[in-house]
Amino acid sequence: MKAIASLPAGALALALSYPLFAATLPQPKTEHGITYVNGGIGEDESAAMKAEARHYPLSLVLSAGKDGEYLANVPLTIRNSAGKALLQTHAGPIVLIKAPPGKYRIAATRHGKRLERTVVVTAKGERQVRLHWPKA
Repeated sequence: MKAIASLPAGALALALSYPLFAATLPQPKTEHGITYVNGGIGEDESAAMKAEARHYPLSLVLSAGKDGEYLANVPLTIRNSAGKALLQTHAGPIVLIKAPPGKYRIAATRHGKRLERTVVVTAKGERQVRLHWPKA
């Protein structure tokens, strides 16, 4: 008991919180060779997704309104430069994507309003795209 008590409180908190982040990360899925993790609902899962983002070359954040409220269950399509749909899912609020380097077209629709972005993923990765609808 003394060994635990002698640890600095911050180190103990960090050691205890690490397994929580790992446990709350949603399971990766693969579609057309693209591996992705979709989630971020709740503080623990959101924190786990943000911590994991550095391992994915592309991340998406879906939000709406003046306060940037996170959105979930938004229809999302990602196409390659040839126009082939590589990923079609209901996404959000955070999507982490392991996509090979290349040019992609991202489209998401909420309440009939479609947002599109073109993004170039490089070998170095860590590209974040925000899809934000101004009105909640």
